[in-house]
Amino acid sequence: MLELDAGSNPTEHTTDDTVSTPTSQLKKLSSLVCGQSFIAQQDFRMVHHAITGDAIYQVSSQGIDNKAIVEFAKSKGSAIAQMTFHERAHALKQVAQYLLERKENYYELAKATGCTRKDAWIDIEGGIGTLFAYSSLVRRELSDETAWVEDAWIPLSKHGSFGAKHILTPKAGVAVHIDAFNFPIWGMLEKIAPTLLAGVPCIVKPATEGAEMTHAVVADILASGFLPEGALQLICGQTYDLFEHLNAQDTVTFTGSAATGQKLRAHPHLNQYSIPFSMEADSVNSAILTQHANDETIDLFVREVFREMTTKAGQKCTAIRRAFVPENLLDTVQSRLIAKLQKVVVGNPELENVTMGALASIQQKHDVAKKVEQLSQDADIVFGSHLRQDFNIVAEHPEKGAFYPPTVLVCKSPNTAQAIHQVEAFGPVVTLMPYSDLTELAQLVAKGEGSLVASVVRNTDENVEHIIAKIAPWHGRVHVLDAENAKESTGHGSPLPLLVHGGPGRAGGGEELGGLRAVKHYMQRTAIQGSPNAMTQIGHSWTIGSEVFEDRVHPFKKSFDELRVGERLLTARRTVTEADIVNFACLSGDHFYAHMDKIAAADSLFGDRVAHGYFIVSAAAGLFVDAAPGPVIANYGMDNLRFVEPVKIGDTIQVELTCKQKTPKPLRDPEQKPHGVVVWDIKVKNQRNELVATYDILTLVNRD
Repeated sequence: MLELDAGSNPTEHTTDDTVSTPTSQLKKLSSLVCGQSFIAQQDFRMVHHAITGDAIYQVSSQGIDNKAIVEFAKSKGSAIAQMTFHERAHALKQVAQYLLERKENYYELAKATGCTRKDAWIDIEGGIGTLFAYSSLVRRELSDETAWVEDAWIPLSKHGSFGAKHILTPKAGVAVHIDAFNFPIWGMLEKIAPTLLAGVPCIVKPATEGAEMTHAVVADILASGFLPEGALQLICGQTYDLFEHLNAQDTVTFTGSAATGQKLRAHPHLNQYSIPFSMEADSVNSAILTQHANDETIDLFVREVFREMTTKAGQKCTAIRRAFVPENLLDTVQSRLIAKLQKVVVGNPELENVTMGALASIQQKHDVAKKVEQLSQDADIVFGSHLRQDFNIVAEHPEKGAFYPPTVLVCKSPNTAQAIHQVEAFGPVVTLMPYSDLTELAQLVAKGEGSLVASVVRNTDENVEHIIAKIAPWHGRVHVLDAENAKESTGHGSPLPLLVHGGPGRAGGGEELGGLRAVKHYMQRTAIQGSPNAMTQIGHSWTIGSEVFEDRVHPFKKSFDELRVGERLLTARRTVTEADIVNFACLSGDHFYAHMDKIAAADSLFGDRVAHGYFIVSAAAGLFVDAAPGPVIANYGMDNLRFVEPVKIGDTIQVELTCKQKTPKPLRDPEQKPHGVVVWDIKVKNQRNELVATYDILTLVNRD
C-alpha cells in the first residue's frame, strides 16, 4: 500500500506557526472520480493560507476505491481513444476557452498559495495556453485519424510486395499524473494535454498544498462536458493502493522532489509489470557567466538570476540554484545582485508595493531554512536568510505566514564543497561560486549530477560551442542568453510546449512536453509488416505498390467525398527543351552554371546542362492540373520534395498523381463551405521510366 502524499515535499514539519480552526468548520476537498464527488471521513491533512496562516481546507482520500477508479477510466474514459486526433484537439481547445473564461476564479484561489498575480499568471494562463498550443499543433501536424502512421513504407523484399510501417496507437490503459505543489494548474494541464490528445484517459493526483486550485480547474473541465466521461479524474489526498491496480498498458508520471520520486519509482508493482514511470525532479540548475563577459552581459546575468530567485519566490523546478561566475568577476556580480535584491519587498501580494510573496506553506518555509543551514556549511550567507534580521516582511502578521527572504550564499571553494552541488533549497536561494577556466567549469556543473536547465550568458559575439558541448549531456535544456535575444527570450525558467522539459540523472531522467514527442509517450509504437495493400488499409494512407484506381474523370474534377484513396492519374508527356531552361532562368533569376553554362556543366558531375529542379516541379503541375474551375480550391503546400535524377535537354517527363490521403478540416466558421485536405503522391519519371522527382502535394478540396 502506498501512503505517501507523493506530490508534496517528503520532509514535513509540525509547527505551532499556523492558526487553529475547528475541523468541523473547514471545507473538505473532494475527489472527483467515477462520475461523482467523493469526500473522505477521516485521515485528513490540513492546508493553511500561505499569508495569514489560517487553516483553509482539509484533504483526504481515505476509503477511496482505487480499483473502481482505474476501471472507470478504462471502461468509460477509453471513449477518447475512439475519437480522432482532430476531434481530441478540438475538444481540448474548447476546454481551454472554457477555462479562460473562468480564470479570475483561479486567481482568487491562488492568493492562498502566497504568490503574486504575476506568479499566478504563469500557472493559470500559462497552463491554459499550453492547451491551446497542443491543440493547434496536433490539428496542424497530424492527420484526422485515430492512429498515427509514423513513417513511410519500408520495403523488405526484392519486388516490393512485403514491407512495413511503424504505427502509434493509444495505449489501452490510463495515465496517472502525480503533480507538485508549485504549479497546481500548469503542472496538471501540461501533462493531461498530450495524454488526452494521444487518446488515453487521465487520473490526476495533485500535491496537497495548492490542491484547491487543481480541484477547481478539474471540476470546471468536467462541467464543460467537452471530454468523454471518465477521460479525466482527480484524487485529492493520498494514493494508497492506486499503483496495485495498474498494468503494463498504464503510465505513471511524477513531478516533485527527487527523494519522493525515487520511492515511487522503486514500487514493486511498477517494476513487476514494467509500467512506464516518467520522473521530473527538482535539480540544482545552473547559470553560467562566460569568462569574457562585458558590463552589459554581467547585467543580463544578474537580471536572470534575480528573476529566478524572486518569481514564485524561487519555487520553480527550473529555478537557478548555482550561479557560476569567473573568479575575477565574483565581487562585481555579488554586489550587483544584492543591490537588486535590496529593492525586493516581501509580503502579502495583495498590498500594492509587495513584489515577492510567500512560500507555499509553513512546512516549506521550515524546509528551506533547514536546507540553507546545510548549504551554509559550504558557503557564506552574504544576504538574506532566516538567520539574518535585516529583512522586513510587509504583512499584518508576518510570523504567521510562509515568508522567506531572498538569500544569497557565496562558496569560495566549490571544488571541495558537496552540499551546494547536492542540496536544493526550494525557495529564493542561490549560491554564487567562482571558476577559473572551462575545464573547471565543466567539472563543477557535472557535480550537480543532472539538471533540467542551464543558462549560458555570453557577449553577443562570443563563441560558446565548447561550453555547450561539455554541459549539454547533463541537461534537458540549455538557454543561451545575450544582448541580441534578451528582449524576446522566454527566460531560463520557462518550459515551453514545443521544447522538451526534463533532464538526466538527478533531474529524473524523464521527459515532458517537447511538442509531438509528448503525445508519443502515451502511445504504443508497433511495427506492422505486410503487403502494400495491407498497409494502405491499416494506415488509411496510400502506400507505394498498393492498388490504384483510374477513371476517365480527372481527379481534380471530383469533390473531396468522391475521391478514393489510391485514385491515380497518369499524365501526358512533355519533352524538356533548351528554350524551357533559358525561359525559366529568365523568369526565376536562377542562372546557376549547371543550367546555363555549357562548358562548366560539362565539367560537373552532370556532364551536361540540366533543367532547374523547380522547373520540373512547375512542369509537372502543368501536366497534372486541370485548369477549369472545380472542387479544388487551392494548393495547400508541398512536402518531402526530392530530386532523384537530373533532367537534361531532350529528356521527356511524365507524372503519376495518386490520391494518398484525405483529411476533413473542421470548420472555424459555420458559414464556411465544408472542405478537406487531400495529399497527392507525385512521381515524376523520364522516358526510361526512371524516377526524377518525388514529393507530396496538398490541396484544399470542397466537400459535397
